[in-house]
Amino acid sequence: MRNALRSLWAEPRAPNNPEILWWDRWLVAVLIVGSVVEGVLRDDVAGRPLAIALAMMLAVILLWRRTHPLVVTAIAFGSILVLNLVTLLGSYPSVGLDTSVFVLLIPYALVRWGSGREIVIGLVLVVAGFVLGIAVDIADWGEAIAAFVFATSPILIGATVRYRAHARSRDREQAVLKEREQLARELHDTVAHHVSAIAIRAQAGRTLAATNPGAPIDALNVIEAEASRTLAEMRSMVGALRNGEEPELAPLPGMSDIARLAKAAGQAPRVEVELSGSLDGVAPSVDAAVYRLAQESITNALRHSRNATRVEVRLQGDERTVSLTVRDDGDTVRGPAPEPGFGLLGMTERAKLLGGSLESGPGPERGWVVTAVLPKDGRGR
Repeated sequence: MRNALRSLWAEPRAPNNPEILWWDRWLVAVLIVGSVVEGVLRDDVAGRPLAIALAMMLAVILLWRRTHPLVVTAIAFGSILVLNLVTLLGSYPSVGLDTSVFVLLIPYALVRWGSGREIVIGLVLVVAGFVLGIAVDIADWGEAIAAFVFATSPILIGATVRYRAHARSRDREQAVLKEREQLARELHDTVAHHVSAIAIRAQAGRTLAATNPGAPIDALNVIEAEASRTLAEMRSMVGALRNGEEPELAPLPGMSDIARLAKAAGQAPRVEVELSGSLDGVAPSVDAAVYRLAQESITNALRHSRNATRVEVRLQGDERTVSLTVRDDGDTVRGPAPEPGFGLLGMTERAKLLGGSLESGPGPERGWVVTAVLPKDGRGR
């Protein structure tokens, strides 16, 4: 319950998708035409010009229900309140069209995209408008209660959709943070390895200095090289904490371990790995990241591809970058692309942190393709 209330009070992110606005324009156009047709053809419409004008106005302001939900609510239900008050106090016939039921989209939008304060203020107007409208048009208590439940149902639907969207957004952020933390851990372990080598070499040089005059020089050369690598890794690190966990003592898996993933995958489907080009001089952070990306991509292919018989893993390097491509030959699902899962979000975040990119989607003929390109030096943002 606390999380639900928190999600309602949290500042939402209104959609900024041109396709949604396109469909909104079509919706408004259809509603305007329907209101005019009903207003002209119906014989029992009271205040025909006013009823048509009100319905058209309510339809037009739907275009801004996402970006300005409180303003739209105030205009719509403020007008309805005034009209119902005039009707009730002046004993005039009720003015309104059946097509104006689309006004229920406004309280949904208020709860779905409004801020916490906007929701509180707007719901006062909405409830007052519903109550007064029911008082004007309905005399039976049972019918009045049913009408009120029907009218307020969009509020509950909007709250439910908002809560689920907020939970989804929170899970996405957690997936990104988890990947950042994992990357920071791996970088920490790599730097710790270099620092340990520096300390051991310094101790050896000091011990052998008495018997081998050249030992300190060799030790200093190794220390300089290890220190340079350590500084390069430190520049790539992101700020994240270990939460008290001990570092792993085993070496971090890298590109040379990708072939082992193919062997572990078994024969259903078969996993083929091909390494080509220049794969030397890769920063340890990039080396570990490529392995993780390949591991996650292979796991997704084995888990989600339908009727796949083969998963191809291609790793290619040039002077500056390494490119990873993982594709399967499973059935391609037609229709809109599915929303990316948390694993894919984490992979994309890892690639971005190291200054690279990752793309995924259906293959040109069949199956699913994941492509990642990372700079060898891992100089991320």
